[in-house]
Amino acid sequence: MKRIEEEEAKSKEERMATRSSCSSNGLLPSSASPRKTDDLEVGQPIKEFELDDDDDDDPFDIAHTKNAPLEILRRWRQAALVLNASRRFRYTLDLKKEEEREQRRRMVRSHAQVIRAALLFRLAGEQQIVLGTSATPPTVTGDYAIGLEELASMTRDHNIFSLHQCGGVKGLSNMLKTNLATGIVGDENDLIKRMNTFGTNRYPQKKGRGFLTFLWEAWQDLTLIILIVAAIASLGLGIKTEGLSHGWYDGASISFAVMLVIIVTAVSDYRQSLQFQNLNKEKQNIQLEVMRGGRIMKISIFDIVVGDVVPLRIGDQVPADGILITGHSLAIDESSMTGESKIVHKDQNAPFLMSGCKVADGIGTMLVTGVGINTEWGLLMASISEDTGEETPLQVRLNGLATFIGIAGLAVALSVLAVLLGRYFTGNTKNPDGSVQFIKGETTVSKAVDGVIKILTIAVTIVVVAVPEGLPLAVTLTLAYSMRKMMADKALVRRLSACETMGSSTTICSDKTGTLTLNQMTVVEAYVGNQKINPPDDPSQLQSEAGLLLCEGIAQNTTGNVFVPKDGGDVEITGSPTEKAILSWAVKLGMKFDVLRAESKILRVFPFNSEKKRGGVAIQTADSKVHIHWKGAAEMVLASCTGYLDSNGSLQSIDKEMDFFKVAIDDMAACSLRCVAIAYRPYELDKVPTDEESLGKWVLPEDELVLLAIVGIKDPCRPGVKDAVRICTAAGVKVRMVTGDNIQTAKAIALECGILSSGADATEPNIIEGKVFRAYSEKEREIIAKKITVMGRSSPNDKLLLVQALRKGGEVVAVTGDGTNDAPALHEADIGLSKLQKRARILLSWMIILLQL
Repeated sequence: MKRIEEEEAKSKEERMATRSSCSSNGLLPSSASPRKTDDLEVGQPIKEFELDDDDDDDPFDIAHTKNAPLEILRRWRQAALVLNASRRFRYTLDLKKEEEREQRRRMVRSHAQVIRAALLFRLAGEQQIVLGTSATPPTVTGDYAIGLEELASMTRDHNIFSLHQCGGVKGLSNMLKTNLATGIVGDENDLIKRMNTFGTNRYPQKKGRGFLTFLWEAWQDLTLIILIVAAIASLGLGIKTEGLSHGWYDGASISFAVMLVIIVTAVSDYRQSLQFQNLNKEKQNIQLEVMRGGRIMKISIFDIVVGDVVPLRIGDQVPADGILITGHSLAIDESSMTGESKIVHKDQNAPFLMSGCKVADGIGTMLVTGVGINTEWGLLMASISEDTGEETPLQVRLNGLATFIGIAGLAVALSVLAVLLGRYFTGNTKNPDGSVQFIKGETTVSKAVDGVIKILTIAVTIVVVAVPEGLPLAVTLTLAYSMRKMMADKALVRRLSACETMGSSTTICSDKTGTLTLNQMTVVEAYVGNQKINPPDDPSQLQSEAGLLLCEGIAQNTTGNVFVPKDGGDVEITGSPTEKAILSWAVKLGMKFDVLRAESKILRVFPFNSEKKRGGVAIQTADSKVHIHWKGAAEMVLASCTGYLDSNGSLQSIDKEMDFFKVAIDDMAACSLRCVAIAYRPYELDKVPTDEESLGKWVLPEDELVLLAIVGIKDPCRPGVKDAVRICTAAGVKVRMVTGDNIQTAKAIALECGILSSGADATEPNIIEGKVFRAYSEKEREIIAKKITVMGRSSPNDKLLLVQALRKGGEVVAVTGDGTNDAPALHEADIGLSKLQKRARILLSWMIILLQL
């Protein structure tokens, strides 16, 4: 009995092993479990593809067609019966090129690994021989105390030993003549020296394909080959039967038509290729901020030089190789270089940053140490060329239809040829006078050949008529015309399918800030304590104690910057529109930005989070006091407050005034103002973690806050929005607004833009909060989603869930947005539209880019 059980167990294990081997042979996924990826914007994993165990053998079973894995696409193409696959899939994802890209990435990485291994081996030998004495110092070259090779090798190989040898990031910055606080000098001579010594942030790019290449590819279409053969046959038959003077007409006409189709197709493809090359150049020319001469300025990514100090925020692309100067909760997605979907946290123990990677979380500043071809990203990009587009779904279908009709016509022609030849040689074909055309033993060879040629002419005619070559060509020309028209309207079309899909859109999910509004923000109302400041920038109405704490919180809890020129010019304020509005307001109240930041030390930063709608900072003042400042969505920060400072600067309980503050927030929101609250709390110094590791994990307390101020920020509606909404509605396209603002602010803007026709429509579920929507089950969300017109206080995940629910309900969804937080929804939507501005670095997955005028 025991033996039988052992044999059954063994048999079961063999079946499982067989199933496992079958699942890993390249035809089936290695795991039947859903593959998850961490969505950095929404903070939780998203299932991309689910494979049904019961139907793993079906290569066409793809639950989600967007962003399908390469293995599934490969299985589909291997399983599908497709004639002339190279032509049919010419603009869809090129799997071979994708594999080559991955191989080149691995080659670059393995090359760097070999260098790193050799260097580590050499350093280990030096340490063993010299017994711990310092190695040879960096070579002094030209104007700098470190050479290009040493610098590039240290960064590329993540050599922490060499960095310590240089004296850390502080010592390295001195070698590169960089001030970590103010950046490089940045004048023309300084930039030229750095470019000559360390290179520029450019890499050689492969030239695009020439016109002759497109001409060669155009004639390889199966339908055109059939037509070419038909033209040759028709020409020969015509000359044979009708003589040279008249017999060349049909063959020459077909040949001319074929040549015309080949030339038009090649010209269209070539023009499209040039357009995509121009788009890629525009897409790669990212504008970013650097610190030069003590001021934040925007420059092209191509103008970055070694020694630059670059601030990094969520969604940014690391513009060059570098070393972390300071960072708070900084996490980098290095999958574009390492191929591993793993988020790497950066600190002083792991300070090296690789060009081309994305900032997944946190903020920080970096010192640029390698640019252009001296980085792994530069080596990778110099060895590959970007895909120039894809064929639209309609084109794929029409090409398939044309091929099918052509094959059907060919089959019919062969059948007719066989029947006619059979009838001819059996004596069943007669002339108009009733005489038999072919009599065995009597008809001469010359007449028999003429008869066969006439029959072949009929078959060739069927083939020529059956092949609808003009159908795919007409679609190509139409879409190319659409792209040119959209370019004239300042819209760059990244994918041809966007033109087709956009015409089928049934709903638009629009962001508010910067899309429906101008994104030009100013503080127009302010409450400090329980007193309304009118006008809001009058410093005389501000009590000194409250004013000092308020200015301290604004100066320290910001990602913006205030630059005061020494020659007394205008103050320059940089940052996001919201940050600029609050900083401008504080400057008018008398805030000394540089002085306040110099007087205190930052202990810990909690970057603004789209889920919590707030950001915070802990600082230690000159008199060793610890203040924790918070800034964010007014009603959320207010809920954490237990007190406020009155007009005399005295701490009062907020219980009696809570209703007053809530009414103030509602009134400002009803006037379309964005409400931001600023609060702080004192904290005991001895409770602050002392070691760096514990400090990096310290969670800033968010309770028992003291309210300092509530401000209302005006962001005017964009001119023409109301007319655009009305046109979309008349065309049957429903416009929905999804914003992270207060529900009352969202309602007011929606009424102003015409998205809500009247206040009577502003009831649930027409207008809903993100937390309410996300609490529904998946089935309930599909039902509710179609009724939603406005969603307020939404997180990136809420917007993503709405898009998914609408698509499951059969809607063709277009999403507009311009921020990093919109990326998940833009990626999920049928079509994404975004303005080309600062955050254009994440446009790789978006289809249409609207150039900001």
